[in-house]
Amino acid sequence: MDCDIFAADSFILVFVNMCCFSVADYRSSYGSGAVILDDCNFHESVHLDNFDVDRTLTLVPPDGEFPVMNYRMTQEFKPPFLINSLIEEAGAFKAEVIIKVSAVFPSSITANTIAIQMPLPKYTTRATFELVAGAIGQAADFKETNKRIEWVIKKIVGGSEHTLRAKLTFSQELHGNLTKESGPVSMTFTIPMYNASKLQVCIDSHFNVWITNKFISLAKT
Repeated sequence: MDCDIFAADSFILVFVNMCCFSVADYRSSYGSGAVILDDCNFHESVHLDNFDVDRTLTLVPPDGEFPVMNYRMTQEFKPPFLINSLIEEAGAFKAEVIIKVSAVFPSSITANTIAIQMPLPKYTTRATFELVAGAIGQAADFKETNKRIEWVIKKIVGGSEHTLRAKLTFSQELHGNLTKESGPVSMTFTIPMYNASKLQVCIDSHFNVWITNKFISLAKT
């Protein structure tokens, strides 16, 4: 979660409705709207003197970009994308690959700079692609050096689906399990103003920074 703040000599971080309780207490007493942070740490410039009293942090930021807070959470969350991949034989020296990407976030949000990769069998010599219209600025390529498909999409709007079809040519006849020799599919992307933890950063007129959610908790171990 990134938040750019400019022209500030100092400011205050305020944690709204933060509760500290165990994972067991959270599950029995609170609904699924709560957020559990397994642990977190702050930048060395953050002063923690009042944190236990009123959940506020005073910060005198250094020059340049830096992380104010790092946190880790292991509770289940809904990923922004679902990916389905299929590879099937299409002859003694051929196979077909289908990769489908579904954006399961709201249509008001757009993902940028999406890159999807899928390793192929080491004996793959060629790949041709069929791109289904819909995604903005998409292109696919076969990286012969490391034997993988790379599918790049400039933008994906929430609620949409996009499919890549590839026809593979091999240098030898198939004898093994194609599924075991291929994948897994990996994906990188950027979604502005979106984070899976549901923590939000807000700034008021006094330049206080608010990190808020319905409930925010630090899970005790």
